[in-house]
Amino acid sequence: MITPQIINDTKVVFGPCRLSFPHLFAKKKFDGDTGDGKYMVTVMIPKKEKGTINAINKAIETAKAAGIAKKWGGKEPRKLTLPLMDGDDANDELMHGHYTIKAKSNMRPGVLDKERNPIVDEEEIYGGMWAVVSVTFFPYNAAGNTGVGVALNGVVKFRDDERFGQSSDHDFDGIDLEDDDDL
Repeated sequence: MITPQIINDTKVVFGPCRLSFPHLFAKKKFDGDTGDGKYMVTVMIPKKEKGTINAINKAIETAKAAGIAKKWGGKEPRKLTLPLMDGDDANDELMHGHYTIKAKSNMRPGVLDKERNPIVDEEEIYGGMWAVVSVTFFPYNAAGNTGVGVALNGVVKFRDDERFGQSSDHDFDGIDLEDDDDL
């Protein structure tokens, strides 16, 4: 385990954590998205990592205080979207046992190996791998939505693991793949 580091009041470096849906080399656009898209990743933090969760919660509270002072008219909004989610509430069982945050950036984040060398092979980064991440929490007030967002600063690949959503060779055991003349 790496001790989470609060770089400043709202920037936290933590890990190892698992990445899901990483879009770190090209921006991801969603249907109906009129913008250029964003670089993004869902970060899965094991619930047993209490120090990491405490550091993240402290940074979120600092971002909330900044929002009250600078974005939300001196008070906390009644409806405030917060970034730390309980994975046990997700439909995806892979998220269970974790807290999750979705981190995004307009600029391409740094993606490094353990020796701090840039990773250029996109196949090296995938859902299911472990990483150390750097994120910054910030308040927002956009189009009537208020909350605390997460900016993705960078990722260091920590170790490989089983890829999410990929079939294994055993998925096809027991299936007859012989030619069928009736087709």
